[in-house]
Amino acid sequence: MSESDSGRWPQRERRGGAERRGGDRRSNAKSSKGGGQEERRQGSRRSGKERRDERAWAPVALETDAVEELTPEEGLLLAARGAREFAQAQYSKFKVGAALETVDGQIVTGCNIENATYGLTLCAERVALVKALSEGHTVFTRIAVVADTEAPTPPCGPCRQLLWEYCGDLEIVLGNVRTTSGHHRLSALLPLPFDRRLL
Repeated sequence: MSESDSGRWPQRERRGGAERRGGDRRSNAKSSKGGGQEERRQGSRRSGKERRDERAWAPVALETDAVEELTPEEGLLLAARGAREFAQAQYSKFKVGAALETVDGQIVTGCNIENATYGLTLCAERVALVKALSEGHTVFTRIAVVADTEAPTPPCGPCRQLLWEYCGDLEIVLGNVRTTSGHHRLSALLPLPFDRRLL
């Protein structure tokens, strides 16, 4: 063994001893710390009954008067008002919503879809009707039409013709964004209609 070698070995031993002693200190500290935590956990542990606040289990009175059930007509008008929000009326700024009720109580909605040529604009009533027919519905009971006007906004002539063709003497419920504004039968809005009976 050379002199330089003999000088390195004691250093390694000392370092190794220090590492072992340091390791012992860390393990002792960890064990003492862990023991303290365990003692604290044991000392502060409470039962579920102590932690529970009994006030959280007290019954709460529901304000049943605040929620009013809608009539079928009100529900139909509400659906038409919701459909009106989707109207594509960038030219006229006149938004219309329609809700068509099927014989089994389902509601199909529509809104007016305008076109730059104007002549290709689709009314809300026709959109709702075409949607309903395309989904397999063939028997209808009434339709609600809603616009933001004080006076009732009845279906236009082409809409009356198509509604008569596919829905017969339909009940027409007219309304605005706040209330109902009128009730009509389609036969009163379209007297002497042209239909398949004349073909």
